Amino acid sequence: MRNVWLAFVLLLVLLAGCTNEQDAVSKPAQQPKEETKQTNETTGADIPAALNKPIKIAAIMQMSIGTFSSQYIAGVKEQVAKFGGDVQIYNADNDLTKMASYVETAINQNVDAILLDHGRADALKAPVEKALAKGIHVVAFDNDLNIPGVTVIDQDDYSLAWKTLKTLAEDLNGEGEIVTIWVGGFTPMERRHVIYEAFQKRYPNIKEVAKFGTASANTALDTQTQMEAILKKYPNKGDIDAVFATWDEFAKGATRAIQQAGRTEIKVYGIDLSDEDLQMIQQPNSPWVATTATDPAEVGRVQVRFAYQKIAGEKTPNIYSLEPHLVKRSDLPDQQVSMGELHNYISGWGQSNVAVSPWMKTLEQQVKKQ
Repeated sequence: MRNVWLAFVLLLVLLAGCTNEQDAVSKPAQQPKEETKQTNETTGADIPAALNKPIKIAAIMQMSIGTFSSQYIAGVKEQVAKFGGDVQIYNADNDLTKMASYVETAINQNVDAILLDHGRADALKAPVEKALAKGIHVVAFDNDLNIPGVTVIDQDDYSLAWKTLKTLAEDLNGEGEIVTIWVGGFTPMERRHVIYEAFQKRYPNIKEVAKFGTASANTALDTQTQMEAILKKYPNKGDIDAVFATWDEFAKGATRAIQQAGRTEIKVYGIDLSDEDLQMIQQPNSPWVATTATDPAEVGRVQVRFAYQKIAGEKTPNIYSLEPHLVKRSDLPDQQVSMGELHNYISGWGQSNVAVSPWMKTLEQQVKKQ
């Protein structure tokens, strides 16, 4: 009996030891700390140390023409102001040499980041590499730069062109005569033209009867004059069914020419959008029936946010394409709407939530209190 009792006691001791060992394995002292650390990294909103000073931004534009550019600039200024920074806008007046010199100016002024609007790599590669070597961050918009460390955003010009052209083709039922307004020498225009060439192969019964386009200080007015000449050359109803305008400045000029000539049977299909454009599209019997675009102000805000993420030491993508949206006159209400109201009628408009970090809200709140 005594031996049985001793065996029972030894069994209890062994079981207690095993239980203690399992507890030691299943409940490590460090685990709660690791979970807390992950939670803080995901939701924490501490402002990065690099941003504990006013940030200097240089925004350098190849050119500033029309309301799209003005709304883009407004978006840049708005986001920089919310972050408590300072931005200087440079307009190169479509002079790439001047644009490159402005990059040099920004470098000499020791800015924290440079925003590029359009431009071409063959003119900007050398000064941009110099800026990066100086520790200055660069974010480009609608540019063909391909340099490690530079984030290049665009409006997905291929989708912009295809959505508009597909709508045109569907409205024409796959056949008709069109006028194309396009100009080379700009990265987004070159990309849009790639899709136009594919469109011509896809819809061989849609014939191009005329093609023109120039970029100038008065692009819309010059386009109107040129379109008036085209209408005189093709004076009869049915000579021209539609106009494909690869830029809203082109669409504005073509629309005005068509309206003044009383040829509103000709429909205009554009790319890009602004408040002024919306007013024209919503006019009674407007020939401008559709356009594909992103919100230009949101483009500017996204570009600024990417720049601040770079300054904060966060990883940013080499390329990012904003999702464009097709806007048809038939989708809009009878009353006039603005770009700020467009999201009520076009799903996803101006609400990209791109390049947003948790600390940005904290930074904006801090700036408000100052």
